[in-house]
Amino acid sequence: MSAALGITRTEYTSTELRALSGKCTDGAQVRRLLALALVLDGSPRSEAAALNGMDRQTLRDWVHRYNADGVEGLKSRQPPGRVPALTEQQMAELRELVVTGPDRAKHDVVRWRCVAIRAEVARRFSVDVHVHTIGQWLNRLGLTRLQPRPFHPKKDAEAEATFKKTSRAWLKRRSSAPPPRRR
Repeated sequence: MSAALGITRTEYTSTELRALSGKCTDGAQVRRLLALALVLDGSPRSEAAALNGMDRQTLRDWVHRYNADGVEGLKSRQPPGRVPALTEQQMAELRELVVTGPDRAKHDVVRWRCVAIRAEVARRFSVDVHVHTIGQWLNRLGLTRLQPRPFHPKKDAEAEATFKKTSRAWLKRRSSAPPPRRR
């Protein structure tokens, strides 16, 4: 026969643990609190574990966490996850690179697209990621993948305005166009 399951923390009674379980939003923590309340009431640990959908050994592990960390120890923990491909400093450098735009002679592109940024990230940081990851990074940096409409570098705004005022096609199109929609 196994040794009795000992709960060494005495700050909560079984009734108080049940009341705490009613306030929890984490369903797994609720089950753990209710199992501990049953153990405090004197139920056998196999019965307390079975009533809360766990094994005796699992209940034993939760009792140890409760004894060590209290009610906070019964919360579900999120795993740390994957290590980011770029450090915070590299992400700041990437943001600055995208905001300033490409140097045509150096990067051989006129405007940044995710494919070109991916190549630059691979060249600068030796990190090979998918194009969709670049889009997610831009989104996280508060940038967008949308690009401004290109314009000719020798564009003359004054000549364009004069053309719009004097062009019959422009005036005709403007007069026959439906009124703009209001939103």
